[in-house]
Amino acid sequence: MRSDTDIALDLDLTLPGPKQTDALGVALAGVLRPGDTLLLSGQIGAGKSHLARAIIQSLQQRRDLPREDVPSPTYTLVQVYDLGDVEVWHADLYRLNGAEDVFELGLDSAFETEICLVEWPDRLGQDAPAAALTVSLDLSPETVGRRVSIRATDPRWIALERQLTQLGNPS
Repeated sequence: MRSDTDIALDLDLTLPGPKQTDALGVALAGVLRPGDTLLLSGQIGAGKSHLARAIIQSLQQRRDLPREDVPSPTYTLVQVYDLGDVEVWHADLYRLNGAEDVFELGLDSAFETEICLVEWPDRLGQDAPAAALTVSLDLSPETVGRRVSIRATDPRWIALERQLTQLGNPS
């Protein structure tokens, strides 16, 4: 289960536009491996699906796979992309009532072996993977672009800080 007592990565960025959000997706794709989960939170329209799309298409490109259209899984709940050596599970949990519905989707098993990108992770409750990277996006009227907060308790994510700081203006 998740614990926020020991923060390994705590980074706030301002990304001025979609190109910088795409660059964040490319950077994240470069470090993802089987068993990794990204928890993508933020209000409707904040860019969760945009970021997931950039990650998935970057992973496809790195493996010389055709770039697929990556729709938001709002109605399908989960879209799975086969990368050959691993699958990417892109889930939108907005329409779920609670964590018990996650088990019906098989997402809990995917957390162990696949790369999972989860929008609306609050629906997981206490079942969110402890080693997950949390990415919160916010479109704020006081800021041009997106504010992004990236948090992790697992030390595995520490190396990201230097790379990600170069993408946007630290807040």
